[in-house]
Amino acid sequence: MPGILRGTLAVQAEGKTIETVESLGSADGKLNALQEAFRKHHALQCGFCTPGFITTAHALLTEEPDCDADRIREVLSGNICRCTGYIGIVDAVLEARAAYKKPAP
Repeated sequence: MPGILRGTLAVQAEGKTIETVESLGSADGKLNALQEAFRKHHALQCGFCTPGFITTAHALLTEEPDCDADRIREVLSGNICRCTGYIGIVDAVLEARAAYKKPAP
């Protein structure tokens, strides 16, 4: 799973790709499937925790697009939200899984 840059010095990121919640959408401002699922399932409210949830979920789905709800809860357990229940967040990630699955060869 990709590393989290919290507490990482800028010099340690040299030559690496850094993904942010803003970089997940398209250049024309269209939301990606995960961001759209968060909106649809009301998985965000004040927005304070949203970037952490979305970037963590993106990393999980990139590595494990077939993850189940228990795995999603485990990976997201390091993020805290005081506004929503976590049901909408988990539902959003479950819905977005399809967009991360690679087509069969």
